[in-house]
Amino acid sequence: MYVTGAGFPGGGRDAVGRLCLPEVRELSDGSLTGLCEAARAGCVQLPTRRLLSGRSAGAPLLARSYQELRERAARDPGSFWGPLARDALLWDTPHHTDSDCDFAQGRIRWFLGGRLNVSVNCLDQHVHQSPDRVALIWEKDEPGTEVNITYRELLDMTCRLANTLKKSGIQKGDRVAIYMPVSPLAVAAMLACARIGAVHTVVFAGFSAESLAGRINDSECKAIITCNQGLRGGRTIELKKTVDEAVKNCPSVKHVFVAQRTDKKVHMGNRDIPIEEVMAKEDPVCTPEIMDSEDMLFMLYTSGSTGKPKGIVHTQAGYLLYAALTHKHVFDYKQGDVFGCVADIGWITGHSYVVYGPLCNGATSVLFESTPVYPDPGRYWEMVQRLKINQFYGAPTAIRLLLKYGDEWVKKYDRSSLKTLGSVGEPINHEAWHWLYSVVGDGRCPLVDTWWQTGGICIAPRPSEDGAKIIPAMAMRPFFGITPVLMDESGKVIQGDDVSGALCIAQPWPGLARTIYGDHKRFIEAYFKTYPGYYFTGDGAYRSTDGYYQITGRMDDVINISGHRLGTAEIEDAMDEHPAVPETAVIGYPHDVKGEGAFAFVVLKDDTAQPQHIEEELKSIVASKIAKYAVPDHILIVKRLPKTRSGKIMTRLLKKIVTGHSGDLGDITTLDDPSVITEIVDTYQTYKNK
Repeated sequence: MYVTGAGFPGGGRDAVGRLCLPEVRELSDGSLTGLCEAARAGCVQLPTRRLLSGRSAGAPLLARSYQELRERAARDPGSFWGPLARDALLWDTPHHTDSDCDFAQGRIRWFLGGRLNVSVNCLDQHVHQSPDRVALIWEKDEPGTEVNITYRELLDMTCRLANTLKKSGIQKGDRVAIYMPVSPLAVAAMLACARIGAVHTVVFAGFSAESLAGRINDSECKAIITCNQGLRGGRTIELKKTVDEAVKNCPSVKHVFVAQRTDKKVHMGNRDIPIEEVMAKEDPVCTPEIMDSEDMLFMLYTSGSTGKPKGIVHTQAGYLLYAALTHKHVFDYKQGDVFGCVADIGWITGHSYVVYGPLCNGATSVLFESTPVYPDPGRYWEMVQRLKINQFYGAPTAIRLLLKYGDEWVKKYDRSSLKTLGSVGEPINHEAWHWLYSVVGDGRCPLVDTWWQTGGICIAPRPSEDGAKIIPAMAMRPFFGITPVLMDESGKVIQGDDVSGALCIAQPWPGLARTIYGDHKRFIEAYFKTYPGYYFTGDGAYRSTDGYYQITGRMDDVINISGHRLGTAEIEDAMDEHPAVPETAVIGYPHDVKGEGAFAFVVLKDDTAQPQHIEEELKSIVASKIAKYAVPDHILIVKRLPKTRSGKIMTRLLKKIVTGHSGDLGDITTLDDPSVITEIVDTYQTYKNK
């Protein structure tokens, strides 16, 4: 899955440029509470807890090259990650066991016995050291209206919101839905949940009421945090209206907290709470809930190959450590840099590289509320110039869109602040890669094409040895602790280089998801059943003659539309609800801008009239039940679909037809009636000619 340096924290490079891991800091007894109070008061000394600089168990990990570090992490993951966790995170109680993992049972547990609070790691420790450092630059929808939020201000906002939630009965373990535009308050909502031990599930603010309700009900959310409206690309989005529609079918919701993004007044019912008004009355200090390493931090819903979205669960310490270390070393982040990830916080990219990773590292992180073409196609690059962004991380979809407008929109702005470019969400094609590297980066910025699994970057060109080459449009190198293997169709490991296969990972790592909420069996079936003993990513890959990895695309029924993973079954389920539609099949096909688009084959009942009218109704159904981006680009009415004798639709044949390979269909001996292919090819050709 694509979701779009120097040494580790406290480390650096030695005289010959090798990566250095830091010494592990011994921690004295004491709670995190004192630190939080000290941070608020601006004290110089930590009150109940000191970090001592003496050498300890981490010292033997010093001064190793990228290859040495990679081999060490693969050879003994526990002893590699354990000292890093002790050093990079601020603990109330250090862990006693590095890991307890078993892929056969889908058991992934890291840093057992450790206790900490994620919001303290992201806020209090930085407020204590540099309270006026800018944590967030909110790039609002209208250019030139950015707002800077310091770490002190973000902590204040987070604590007031946390106390507001507590006063409304939200407790440790309760689930809270966040349905908001990109904003400081949305970040504070995530961190406020983390502070009191509640579990947040952020729902992208473009999802329909039905999609929102489905996620709320699956996770049994007790509250929703939203806004009256959202602004994006000069358009107004009626968020509160969508929430009102959703909660009609959500019995678990007791409170709806409503923020004011615009001046418009909206209907406020009995369970609606004006969040800014109540926050203003709350105490700006909130004692953090001390959480176990493996307590839930958040869940995020993603589409699978079945129609039902799945709530991927991430826990506290392992996720935070992995997000922070990958943020620092993949992008070579240095203190004082302005980190610009333009992803929405409703997606995992925004969780890991807008919020948790950067804030844990004490970074200045950009919150981008708008679109790449509003008010014109120079928006990104004008923002880079104005905010002096050092790392720019965006999706290939946006890059492909912008390159069509030509180079002049880029070159009219000063981009000399850029040091690293990043691509996320899907494989980037060569044309987009070269344009981003040569035109946007002037050929001087490393471009990291990042490939993900569940919570963070797993394969990317950096980190690497100093001066190591970057191959265009290739993910290349596994991050420390990621051990890729390629599998053949019989489930055997493929050895050597210049080979292709199903991409699996042989060993657990701290940033791996822990389960699917309420359905651990589905978690095992999705990730561990296909290749027993291995984690199956769902992607295929090619390993080059140099041992580098090239992602070749999804191997299951999931398509990647503009970086958003969407199960074809989810679209099919929505369309099948139309009374005139007994059967549908949806495939992904190559799209110049979006990477992949959805192409739907639809069978109508014999007595159905006005197919064009039905096509519009189908598009409306998909938009209302899922989201507008899920609407198929093409809907082709056919008499029947290609099926095996057992009744399974052979979608690979439909993909061959759409991609122009109908003359090379492969084995069709299992097809119930081969004449259906001729029918569909003729129908498609007529449609294409129109």
